[in-house]
Amino acid sequence: MWLNPEEVLLKNALKLWATEKCNDYFVLQRRRGYGEGGEGLTGLLVGTLDAVLDSTAKVAPFRILHQTPDSQVYWSIACGATREEIEKHWEWLQKNVMSTLSVFDSSEDITSFVQGKIRGLIAEEGKSSLVKEEDPEKFREALLRFQKWFGLPKEEKLVTYYSCSYWRGRVPCQGWLYLSTNFLSFYSFLLGAEVKIIISWDEMWKLEKTSTVLLTEGIHVRARGEDYDFSMFLHLNETFLLMEQLADYSLRRLFDKETFEGDPALKDPLQITKRGLETRARNEQFRAFFRLSRSENLLEVHESFLWVPFNQFNTLGKICMSESYLCFASQDGSQCYVIIPIREVLRVETPDKGSKALTVCVRGKRALRFTEVRDFVHLAAKIRRKCGAAASPQHSDSGEVPREVCQALIEHCEDNPEEEALMVGQTGSSRAVSTEALMTVFHPQDAENLDPKMLKEKMKEQSWNIHFAEYGRGVSMFRTSKTRDLIVRGVPEALRGELWMLFSGAVNDVATHPGCYAELVEKSVGTSTLATDEIERDLHRSLPEHPAFQSDTGISALRRVLTAYAYRNPKIGYCQAMNILTSVLLLYAKEEEAFWLLVAVCERMLPDYFNHRIIGALVDQAVFEELIGLRLPQLTDHMTDMTFFSSVSLSWFLTLFISVLPIESAVNVVDCFFYDGIKAVLQLGLAVLDYNMERLLRCHDDAEAVTSLNKFFDNITNKDSPLPSTVQQAPVGNDGSKSQVTVDITDLIRGAPLMLSQLLPLRIDISACPDTCPPPAYGIPRGPTGKRIGLRQDAAPPYLLKYGDIRSEEVESLRRRNRLYVIHTLEDTTKQNILRVVSQEVKFSAGDLDEMYELFKKQHFLSCYWSMSCPALTHHNPSLPYLEQYQLGSEEFRALYCLLSPWAHCSSRDALALALATFRLLDENQDGLVNFKEFCCGLDVIYNGSFTEKLKFLFKLHILPALSEPVETGSPMVPKGRTLSKEDLMHLSRLDVSLPGLSQDGVIRKSPERGKGKVDLQAYLKQWQDELLKKEESIKDLPRINQSQFIQFSKTLYNLFHGAPEEESLYRAVTTVTSLLLRMEEVGRRLQGAQGEGSPPHTGTADSTPLREEEEKEWSFAFEQILASLLNEPVLVRFFEKPEDMRAQLDHARAAQLKA
Repeated sequence: MWLNPEEVLLKNALKLWATEKCNDYFVLQRRRGYGEGGEGLTGLLVGTLDAVLDSTAKVAPFRILHQTPDSQVYWSIACGATREEIEKHWEWLQKNVMSTLSVFDSSEDITSFVQGKIRGLIAEEGKSSLVKEEDPEKFREALLRFQKWFGLPKEEKLVTYYSCSYWRGRVPCQGWLYLSTNFLSFYSFLLGAEVKIIISWDEMWKLEKTSTVLLTEGIHVRARGEDYDFSMFLHLNETFLLMEQLADYSLRRLFDKETFEGDPALKDPLQITKRGLETRARNEQFRAFFRLSRSENLLEVHESFLWVPFNQFNTLGKICMSESYLCFASQDGSQCYVIIPIREVLRVETPDKGSKALTVCVRGKRALRFTEVRDFVHLAAKIRRKCGAAASPQHSDSGEVPREVCQALIEHCEDNPEEEALMVGQTGSSRAVSTEALMTVFHPQDAENLDPKMLKEKMKEQSWNIHFAEYGRGVSMFRTSKTRDLIVRGVPEALRGELWMLFSGAVNDVATHPGCYAELVEKSVGTSTLATDEIERDLHRSLPEHPAFQSDTGISALRRVLTAYAYRNPKIGYCQAMNILTSVLLLYAKEEEAFWLLVAVCERMLPDYFNHRIIGALVDQAVFEELIGLRLPQLTDHMTDMTFFSSVSLSWFLTLFISVLPIESAVNVVDCFFYDGIKAVLQLGLAVLDYNMERLLRCHDDAEAVTSLNKFFDNITNKDSPLPSTVQQAPVGNDGSKSQVTVDITDLIRGAPLMLSQLLPLRIDISACPDTCPPPAYGIPRGPTGKRIGLRQDAAPPYLLKYGDIRSEEVESLRRRNRLYVIHTLEDTTKQNILRVVSQEVKFSAGDLDEMYELFKKQHFLSCYWSMSCPALTHHNPSLPYLEQYQLGSEEFRALYCLLSPWAHCSSRDALALALATFRLLDENQDGLVNFKEFCCGLDVIYNGSFTEKLKFLFKLHILPALSEPVETGSPMVPKGRTLSKEDLMHLSRLDVSLPGLSQDGVIRKSPERGKGKVDLQAYLKQWQDELLKKEESIKDLPRINQSQFIQFSKTLYNLFHGAPEEESLYRAVTTVTSLLLRMEEVGRRLQGAQGEGSPPHTGTADSTPLREEEEKEWSFAFEQILASLLNEPVLVRFFEKPEDMRAQLDHARAAQLKA
């Protein structure tokens, strides 16, 4: 590797380096301790220095120095890990540089020329691979060490590296931690003790930061059943963040088969950089905090003060700017934050340059004033440019809009709100799309109704109107703790849809995708897929008690929304529980708004919830269990098995409590969810268990605990709900006549301390309050005498005090940590199911089968490590059964077959042809992929089959075109004069190998169409039935083997015997059998010819004569003939019946798989 020229004092280096070659201008040196005599004390000391110090010049065993005859200064210009590498550099210098140096007159000119030449070579090398790194020169040095120490394939992309200590027991080993795309690697060498660790990210079960008495703050990794502890990091948080990013990337790419099409930082595994990962982490955090779409990226961050009019002071925070939004968050992240869509900006002013201030005027007669912005001129100019680029039809083409035009536009929009909605919404909806929320259609509110509940509803609306007047209304309103308090108290029915759209960020999707929903509805109408079938089946199960979904209006709207989403996002399609959630969204939002709310929930707020494995919900369940252990240890001590909480809480997360709570109470939970995200669901779950603590502790089994919780949910009410009794669900009584003590949902959410003794005896502090006190704030109950409970209206509710300290950042960290465990738990369950099925088909032991599965899975992953276009990824279909989730293409199969098969020890060319023939035979459905069951069945014949079964397997391999076509005829299998390329292997894996002579025995058959359109379930059932009823294949059903096929069959036998103890005897036996078969065929031909002479003369045409001559030249054998002949040779029978050592082959494959 060429190095940037660096001055070296040769006098001080003579103790560590030995000169191998030299001339007038260059010196090639070998580091002492390497090569001959490298095992002594010198080698130990030098190796220790190389492992600890961060200098490639002291690590590489070979280097080249530049010198001039009249100078004592040397310059290091190249280094190498091997002698071959450094020799190439030396030869290049001899051929391209030495002849030129003689023309220079001075030593300075010679040195300047050499340095310029070397820097040019480095620049040329770094154009493609190292230009994105922060420090290309140091990175090149680290890459050299990484490749030298670990021997990973050259395609493996090193991302970054850190100095740290690995704790082996209680002994720290100082070394270097390398983070690459697919592996975590560590190397240490101290006084002869070498430590080398290589862990692939997909093997990690646990990744967490730790801090103990013995260890300083460090990182704990659990993989392959072992624990690894690393500490003494200079940048612990940075290291851990990158490790989390790489582990998550590996899981999503390998297990979920994500292609990251919309994420350029992760699209190509060979181009991942530390800078790209850090940028992606910042973008994800930015989008999650402000609820923005995935297309938004954090472009700029400016520290500033924002004038907060409702508090009359400036709050310190940061301005975050993306492609379409200007966002501000105060320093603590919760005091206040605001989101300003660029499309809403009317003008930007910089009135006070002394205070570095800028004012952003938005629609709705609002202006936001930012001060102390360091680069305020640049920021103002950029916002103006974006305003011009993203101007809506109602905006002027220029960034600066005249004041009178803005004022007229604002007044017009306020006087005509329906026109404003059209400006930012859909402008050409299909007539079939409903434009009203179902609740306004089926339960319109009566303005003259003076019912107490309606009066409370009006008071709630008035509270929100006051809040809007003070904090703003719409997308750019201030979100503060007071906003959260209003949400917790309950959202008015008339404002629920608007606030859901606002807090979820769906209002931005509607504004930026006008007409998109109507187009999706038109395109998806009439389509027939597996998703649409499931949707039709679940339509009438969605809130069946609600009148809106007892009519065609509600059912049709639900069908359109779900079908349009399945059409828009086929990766998710449709998942159960989406119908329940969507039906509630349709009650309070217009149909188009409900669609974008569903998009926000499925793709941003609850990622990975609605797919075939519901990983997101399982991860949040694991987070919930961890929080229970931390917050409610009494429950975890009482419950012998934590799976109880998983079985109970799954519906809570998937449906946001809608499936367990009455609808009038569940919508309050949805209110909190849209404002606080999954944190609200976790907090409510903890509150539910807390309220039922004593009941659960008295339960003797899980069934009793589930019954107790169900009764509790059935008796949760919403005393403030204005919904009519036809919609509300009455509390369920224990005996059918008396209802159990009820709990109000607002009290549950706010954690009101007043609970009757039948539920949970609590000590209540009642303060004396005069009866003339004004009515209590919503959700603060009165005591039995009408006195109010001791809780100030401006104080935080007790529930928020108890569980309100759960922060969103903590939840996200727990999610990332538990995702590893959840995915590997699912993988273990899948493995057990697969092994249970396959073990019934083969004779391998359970331990051998387990190791074979791990090797097969690892080979599948290896095909995906350095490519995004391998067959395993391009043909992946998540709807397939678990047995076919991991499959191998022809090239991957060949590599694993050569590691495990005892028949793969022949020459590389013959082993390759045999492996490909085996692949095509095992690929029964001809899709170019082999699953684990097919792979094991093939190896089972080779290892555990009888003599007849092994011979029949070999025979069937050679009646396929794969080995039958001679090389000289231009066979695509092994073209003459060259080796097989990757393109050849890809082509061969998809050749049609159907044989017209084969009987319908199921050896080669076509499976139903996979993953395209509607799945033919009947075809799958018929194929399954055929496999169950398949009879044992008879040797008489096999076709005859022709001349060329038999010749190749004989060659294969010769190759199998190579290296056997009885090799000569086996060769003679095959020769004897071949001669015998040929003589038998010749005798048969003569007898057939003699019979033909006595038959009537042939009356055919003259054209038939050449055909008969051709038939006479060709000869063939039946399998029975070959079997009978081989049985006469005991040495052949012993060879094929000899047991093979599967354990040794597995150990060899495990050690050599990565290198292979």
